[in-house]
Amino acid sequence: MLVPSILIRDAHQGDIDRFVELITLGALGASVERSDDRDSYQAAFDEIERSPSSLLVAEKDSIVVGGLQLIVFRHLQYNGGLCAELESVHVHPDLRGQGIGGALVEAAVERARILGCYRVQLTSNSKRDNAHRFYESHGFTQSHKGFKRLL
Repeated sequence: MLVPSILIRDAHQGDIDRFVELITLGALGASVERSDDRDSYQAAFDEIERSPSSLLVAEKDSIVVGGLQLIVFRHLQYNGGLCAELESVHVHPDLRGQGIGGALVEAAVERARILGCYRVQLTSNSKRDNAHRFYESHGFTQSHKGFKRLL
């Protein structure tokens, strides 16, 4: 998918370090990510590659400037249908507001549609009002209240 000078593509091995760097630049990233634990990130990337899920990146001038993970899974309800979830949506802070995040989200939604998913869902930190407006502008509606339990 192309947006002015932006290429959306599947991530490859050489993108792992840059994607982790983008995560650590995020609002919560530096407090929860360990960019020195490359083996764990490599294992996650390898598992994503073997599954119907995807790691998409946005490239500008041959540099990865954003990315997201599209997790695809099957439900027992909805006739055993496929569902997709967006995770780890990140765009370099200096490049936000230029359509990069929107291009990533729309590419992920289209990928989910092609795979036959009946729904794309996501969660967003309750304090991230700008992110909520962004997702709503891309057709997402707030329909559930989410809960998490850290282990």
